[in-house]
Amino acid sequence: MENTPAQKAIDLALNGQWDQAVKINLQILKEYPQDVDALNRLARAYSELGKLREARSAALKVVTIDPLNPIAVKCLEKWKFVKSLEKNHFQIISVDSFLEEPGKTKLVTLVNTGDEKTFATSDPGEEVKLSVNGHRVAILNRDGKYLGRLPDDISARLKNLIKDGYKYQVLIKSVEPKEVTVFMRETEKGNKKNGLVSFPTEKIEYVSFTPPELVHKSEPLEMGEDLEETEGI
Repeated sequence: MENTPAQKAIDLALNGQWDQAVKINLQILKEYPQDVDALNRLARAYSELGKLREARSAALKVVTIDPLNPIAVKCLEKWKFVKSLEKNHFQIISVDSFLEEPGKTKLVTLVNTGDEKTFATSDPGEEVKLSVNGHRVAILNRDGKYLGRLPDDISARLKNLIKDGYKYQVLIKSVEPKEVTVFMRETEKGNKKNGLVSFPTEKIEYVSFTPPELVHKSEPLEMGEDLEETEGI
């Protein structure tokens, strides 16, 4: 693996060492002031430290250099309604946490999403919470604020499994201004040994279909042909 300053900055971010990440990205920018990757990393590090003004400033420098840069544009949109950011107590999430396992994991896009301002304080990899309320299952962020809820079919299944003792880990997979997708993993079976699967594999129904070019239309028989063929039977 390369041991470049950029790689060091990435490693520091992955380990939640945001103060050190700020320092090394600033060092990179002294030599390469228009390095948009370093600026984006700096904006992220400042945001994790709760320094909104500095984070916005770094992101604005990016769009000055690259107006369509998706990372900076997304961050600025995300922070548009935010007046302050809390310092993030970073929790390292292993890449393995997002590995799919048939029947035990599922990627779900939330419906009836909450306030966009709440999304601004949520990041991919963040662990969130399930909250069962009646026949619906909501997703709350680490501060207990509503992000959205699971679709009705998934809610109907999980609320009963949760009642039976099933437990789940839920991580944010992606967050957009108006859309949040979460990755769900079953971590513990219920008390009842019923062997129910949390996320059944979707069945694909096949419809019998014969391409038109394979359909042989019967040619009309000439008068008398059928009689000739049957005379010898």
